[in-house]
Amino acid sequence: MGLGELGGVAPFRIWDGVHAREVPGERASFAVVELDPGAHVPEHHHVHEQLGMVLRGSVRFRVGDEVQLLGPGGTWSIGSDVPHEVTAGPEGAEVLDVFAPVRDDWASLERVDRAPRWP
Repeated sequence: MGLGELGGVAPFRIWDGVHAREVPGERASFAVVELDPGAHVPEHHHVHEQLGMVLRGSVRFRVGDEVQLLGPGGTWSIGSDVPHEVTAGPEGAEVLDVFAPVRDDWASLERVDRAPRWP
């Protein structure tokens, strides 16, 4: 716990063209996720409830059977184990994701040397 700067958090690769910087808490975590232009997050699901918002760029998001193109300020709420996928628009995107419980599965992902695009 404590204070810090997101710019000092080392990013990690989740999928090709998808990198995140995470701030974990005791019961939840949030991440700024950077998607390269056209990057695709394949359909998946997890036990974590996921809330999020587009900060910059655009994404085509599918949650269950609902599909929507989202730009800055667009939000999502995904329940535990609900299938979802996302594709970044032609300019890429930065999004904020909040997960509960904490994404312990991310601890083993490879950290990369990559300058943050946001903020």
